[in-house]
Amino acid sequence: MKKKFFLVIFVFLFFSSYLFAFGAQEHSKKVVVYAYDSFTAEWGPGPEIKKQFESKTGYELEFVTFEDATSVLTQAISEGGKCRADVLVGIDNFQFPKARLANILQSYKPKNVSHIKENLIFDKDFFVVPYDYGFFTLMYDTTSKVPAPTSLSDLTDSQYKKTVIIMDPRTSTPGTGFLAWTRAAFGEKYLDFWKAIKSSLLTMAPDWSSGYGLFTSGEAPFALSYTSSEAYHVAYDKTSRYKALTFSEGHIMQIESMGILKNAKNIDGAKAFIEFMISETAQNILPETQWMYPVSLDVALPESYRNIAIPKNILPVDEAIIHHDTMLEQVIHILK
Repeated sequence: MKKKFFLVIFVFLFFSSYLFAFGAQEHSKKVVVYAYDSFTAEWGPGPEIKKQFESKTGYELEFVTFEDATSVLTQAISEGGKCRADVLVGIDNFQFPKARLANILQSYKPKNVSHIKENLIFDKDFFVVPYDYGFFTLMYDTTSKVPAPTSLSDLTDSQYKKTVIIMDPRTSTPGTGFLAWTRAAFGEKYLDFWKAIKSSLLTMAPDWSSGYGLFTSGEAPFALSYTSSEAYHVAYDKTSRYKALTFSEGHIMQIESMGILKNAKNIDGAKAFIEFMISETAQNILPETQWMYPVSLDVALPESYRNIAIPKNILPVDEAIIHHDTMLEQVIHILK
């Protein structure tokens, strides 16, 4: 009787262990990535990235979508050690100090790091790895009756009253970028600029999509975006109506990056995703889906980018990042 009892127990434990190991193995095939909606949308890079990543690596890729990149980071921080994600996508050079302070990421230096343009690697400890970048600008509707400005300062003139759409820096990474841009361009006098441009602002949209949608609907002749937005209109709208402006004060770059969670359940899968995102395959997907520049040295830009003006004066933003919280409070107070 005892022998039969122990045999039953042995068989039970064997199959339990097998099923547990099988379940763990199946789970280890899934890579969970927190990303923002324009990345995962059917017209964004997400669907093709998922298809190619799964085909080339054998992993299953699950995107968890949030409204914007700010929400991605906020959610990961709030979840702490219980965060489902293996990888966060969308941590830019302005958000990174917050991510680093929260201590939620682990360092990983990709094997293919030499293929990334060196000036785009803003974290030398590799808690984050860049995958694309762009230049903040104002897009201009050339059918407008108001002339194109040649500087940010021009926009404070009375002829530009209620003509500019920007995004809220409290909820939008482009909004944060514009805030940093003004600080980098005007230094200690950036608050004077905000006081002067207040009358020129039509609205401060909660996110890029809603703000840029107002612009393309004809609500205003100017909207905050990226120089590469011009390529989108050339490729998909077949028009040169919308132009990216370059300003005498200079421009700043937004560099979007990705990082592996400290408590990631699938470390190997997360590393594979990082490697894939800087591969030639993924980098070729980004220019005409994400509408940002690829970080890879190996990728040629498509024809739609051919006539886009590249800002010659790229401003440093370190100081702007350091003063972000104080800047935000001061500017919001001015705009009330």
